[in-house]
Amino acid sequence: MQKSSIETIRQNFNEQVERFTNIETGQSTAIDSPLCMELVAQTAHAMCPDAQSVMDLGCGGGNYAVKLASQFPTANYTLIDLSEKMLVEAEKRVQALISGKIIAINADYKSIDFGYQCFDIITAGTTLHHLRTEREWESIFGRVYDALKRGGLFFVNDIVIGETPEIDAIMLNGWRSELQKNVPDEVDFFMKKYETEDTPQTLNYQLNLMRDVGFSQTILLHKHFNFVTFVGVKG
Repeated sequence: MQKSSIETIRQNFNEQVERFTNIETGQSTAIDSPLCMELVAQTAHAMCPDAQSVMDLGCGGGNYAVKLASQFPTANYTLIDLSEKMLVEAEKRVQALISGKIIAINADYKSIDFGYQCFDIITAGTTLHHLRTEREWESIFGRVYDALKRGGLFFVNDIVIGETPEIDAIMLNGWRSELQKNVPDEVDFFMKKYETEDTPQTLNYQLNLMRDVGFSQTILLHKHFNFVTFVGVKG
């Protein structure tokens, strides 16, 4: 199936700002979203308590950055998102919580120079599934690794595909059941969006890629059906 263009995805997210800016529910179509945001924030504080520089890739309405701001109110934040409307809302929400600086970048993060050893923490919340090719996955993971300081953390929360078609079908059915509970009138709409917009990878692919680019440790924090949260540690 032909996947949606970047411009179509940008327009879709510009129309869904309210859905992606609720810290209590997180992303309503992502399983256990509030729990995963909390796990990221608590793990970040436990493992990197003195963090002063955070980058949020595909920040959306800013939920992950807002959660981190509760733990790191003096840090500087770099927010990157394709949707200008999402980015404006994220910047406003984070700025209200911190004394540090914010750099807001309205762009496709695949084309952004992340810098070298600039960040203590980098997050990617339900965004990497928009990557299309293995070259793009390799580029993002490699550039994130380079952009982290020694001891830095790369958090990913995202949808994944199963390791086999049979497992993938089971996981998708589980997700559909969760959508039925949370957004019963929109199940078919979001399953269609998944088919037309998303190109996720398996969990093992991503964990192996983290190790291949240099992360010294990978830690799985949570998995429920086809949604996972994990972190890579730059040793």
